[in-house]
Amino acid sequence: MAVRIKLPGGTLKVKVYRELRERERARRIPVVKIGSVYFTWWSNRQRPLNDPPVHRTILTSPRRRI
Repeated sequence: MAVRIKLPGGTLKVKVYRELRERERARRIPVVKIGSVYFTWWSNRQRPLNDPPVHRTILTSPRRRI
């Protein structure tokens, strides 16, 4: 049985291996193994963790040819 601890930035879950989800097993979210217990961190962020990071694009005006 998993233990969930709600924190301001997300949820810390304590589980054994058979209770892990695919995202946890693939390490797409932060996971720490201590002995036979896994600590996983599920953040409260809006976008999924496996999405590529958002890059800022600098918009410039087109160059003039003389």
